[in-house]
Amino acid sequence: MAKMKSVDKLPPVEQLRGRPLGRILIKMGVLPRDKVHECLMIQNQRHGKVQIGQIFLELGLVEESQLQLALAAQRGMEYLDIEGLNIPTDVIDKVPAQMAKTYHIVPIEYDKGQNELTVVLDSADNFRATDDLSTLMGFKVNAKITDPGALEAVLTKYYETQDENINELIDEIQSDRFLAEFDGRNQSIDLDELKELSESNPVKKLLNLVLLQAIRDKASDIHFEPFEHEYKMRYRIDGVLYEMIPPPKYIAAALSSRIKVMADLDIAERRLPQDGRISLSVEGKPVDLRVSVLPTMFGESVVLRVLDRSQMSFDLAKLGLRPEQQDMVRQLINKPNGIIIVTGPTGCGKTTTLYSALSELNTIEWKIITTEDPVEYDIDGLIQVQMKPDIGLTFGKCLRHILRQDPDIILVGEIRDLETAEISAQASLTGHIVFTTLHTNDAPSSIARLLDLGIEPYLLTATLEGIVSQRLIRKICENCKEPYEPNEAQLRELGLAEDDIKGKKFYYGRGCAKCNNTGYRGRTGIFEIMTLNDEIRDLIMNRASTNLLRVAAQKAGMKLLRYSGLAAIYDGITTIDEVVKETVMET
Repeated sequence: MAKMKSVDKLPPVEQLRGRPLGRILIKMGVLPRDKVHECLMIQNQRHGKVQIGQIFLELGLVEESQLQLALAAQRGMEYLDIEGLNIPTDVIDKVPAQMAKTYHIVPIEYDKGQNELTVVLDSADNFRATDDLSTLMGFKVNAKITDPGALEAVLTKYYETQDENINELIDEIQSDRFLAEFDGRNQSIDLDELKELSESNPVKKLLNLVLLQAIRDKASDIHFEPFEHEYKMRYRIDGVLYEMIPPPKYIAAALSSRIKVMADLDIAERRLPQDGRISLSVEGKPVDLRVSVLPTMFGESVVLRVLDRSQMSFDLAKLGLRPEQQDMVRQLINKPNGIIIVTGPTGCGKTTTLYSALSELNTIEWKIITTEDPVEYDIDGLIQVQMKPDIGLTFGKCLRHILRQDPDIILVGEIRDLETAEISAQASLTGHIVFTTLHTNDAPSSIARLLDLGIEPYLLTATLEGIVSQRLIRKICENCKEPYEPNEAQLRELGLAEDDIKGKKFYYGRGCAKCNNTGYRGRTGIFEIMTLNDEIRDLIMNRASTNLLRVAAQKAGMKLLRYSGLAAIYDGITTIDEVVKETVMET
C-alpha cells in the first residue's frame, strides 16, 4: 500500500469539509483542474451511475490512499500518521480486542475529564463504527483517518494476543474491588452509584463481548436473568436456549444499568417494566436490539431481541414451503379481497411469512398499510403503524382510521378481540385483502377461536379465504450431516412402520464446530394450509366441531403439519426428533 500524501501540505480540514471531492484533490495538489473536469464529463456520460472517486481510480489519476484521505477531509476527519506511535495500555484497554477487530478501529488517546476517546479508522466509510462505539462504551468519540496498512499493523501489535473470552472478563470482574462492593446490595443502590456502575469498564467489555458473540452466532434473543443465588446469561439459537458462563450475581444492577443507558431508558426506574431499542452496525451490517426490562423478585430481568436486518430475507420461496404449498399461498394472497390468517405459537415465524407475502405484493400499484405491535422490521413501500395501547391506539381503533387512508392491502398484527375481528371482516367485504395472525395449534382450530371471540358465522364464511398454520424446525448441519437407520421406537413416534420407509433415507448431524456441536444449523418452516370451500363454509355456518372441519379440510387437499414434517425428513432437511417435537399434537 502506498504511503499517503504528507498531511502538512493539506489545507485545514475546516476548509475542505463538505467540498466536492474533485475540488479537495485539487487543493491537496494531487490533481490538476483540467483532469477533474475530464472525469466529471465521463461521469455525466455514464449518467451519474459511477462515483467520481471510482473514475479517478480507474484512470490511475490517484492512489487509493490519496482518495481515502480526500474522502476523510470531505467528512471533516483529520488524517493521522500512526506509524511508530506508542499507545498507552490504559487507552488500548478502553476498547475490547474483539470490538477493535470487528469494527477495525484503534483508540489512541483518552481525555478522562471530557470522557472523550480519540480513535483512528482506515476508511471514511467506517463512520458508523464511531456511533456504535459511543453507544456500546458510552464515550464521546473523536475519529481520525489513517493508512489502512498502518492500522492493520497497530491492530496486530496491540490486540493480536488479546482475544478476550468470557472466562477472562469474568475473572477481571471478580478482581474488581469497586464492583465487589455491591455484593448483597441489590435494592440499596442510589442513582449516582447506578451511573458509576453503568460506566464500569469491565462491565462494558463483558456486555460488548456477549453482544458481539450472540450476533455472530446468529442468536435471536439474549437473556440476562437474576435469581436468588446466581445470575444467568443465556442466548437462543434456532429456538433453543444455551447458557453462557455465569458472571458474579452482584453485577446484575451494573449490566441492566448499562443496557438501559444504551437503550436510552430511565436507569433510576427499577420498579416498572421498560422497553427500548438499540441500533448497531456490526461488521457493516445493521442490527437492531429490542430491549425489554422486567422487575423480578431478585432484580431486573433483561431480554434483548436481536433483529439482524442483513440476515432477513422476505421471500416466499425461502420459507420452507413445498412447491404445491407455494402455489396455494400465492393463490390466496392474490385474491381481490378476503381475510388470510397465519397461525401458530409465539416465535414460529408468522411475522416473517406475512412480510414475505407483503414483499411479493409490494409494488407501485398497491397501497399497503400495516398495524403492528411492535414494528419489527422497516420495509420500504409499506406504511407501518406502531400500536400504543397505553394511549388508546389499539388494533381496532387504528383499523377504523386506516380504512380512510385508501389502502388496498392491510396487515393487522393480531386479532385479539371482537372489535378487531369485525372491522377486519368489514374491511375485506369492502374490497380489501386483510392479513392477520392468531395463536392456535392448527389451521382448523382458528375457526373455533374466531367464533369464540363472538364473530358471527355468516361474517366468517363471507370473508375468510384461507388459514396457514406453521412451525419452525431446526435444519441438520450440512457440515456434519450423516445418514443413519432409525430404530423402531423412533418410527413409532412418527406412526410409521418398516414398510412405510422402504427406499427412504434418514439423516442426523453428529455435531461440529460450525453448529456448536448441536448437529443443527438454521431453521425452516413446516406448513399446513387450509382453504375454504362450500362444504367447509356450510360446516362453519352450523358451528361444526374442529374435528369435522379438519376432516373436511383434508378431504379438500389440506396436508397436516405432520405430513409437511415427514417430507422435510425424507428430503434430508431435518430429523425425526424435530418433527415429533413440533407436531406432537397431530394425528
